[in-house]
Amino acid sequence: MQDKIKVLFICHGNICRSPMAEFVMKKLVSDANLADHFQIASAATSTEEIWNGIGNPVYPPAKAELARHGISCEGKRARQVTKADYAEYDYLIGMDSANIRNMLRIFGGDPDGKVVRLLSYAGSERDISDPWYTGEFGTTYNDVLEGCTAFLRYLQQNGRIDT
Repeated sequence: MQDKIKVLFICHGNICRSPMAEFVMKKLVSDANLADHFQIASAATSTEEIWNGIGNPVYPPAKAELARHGISCEGKRARQVTKADYAEYDYLIGMDSANIRNMLRIFGGDPDGKVVRLLSYAGSERDISDPWYTGEFGTTYNDVLEGCTAFLRYLQQNGRIDT
């Protein structure tokens, strides 16, 4: 069996966009019978949602949006991305340009070209807006689904998944 494809989705607080991406991607690969090929997680660039070492759960409106689509994120807690994650993961996928800047600062650069904005896989330079500020959780879900679907297609087209 090939090595697992290790994917880390990253946003500012790890309570809205990146956990949405984590669990949407887990559902997509499960539905395609590819779950055994992946290790998928999410993290934050900030510590704002982490108190005394314990991360906050997924923000209730984000959790509700996932549930509307039959996706559970039960047990997920925010965590901050670390420099060590650069070596651990194959793909470090940010939600917006600010996330990318912060990721590059935390990682000390991107010598292996692992840092990518999610919607770039869908051929877009758009950021995925933070629903914490916009209140548009449905729009965020749709953007995340578009990006994750395109990312999975990218992996399939580039021979990263043996099926």
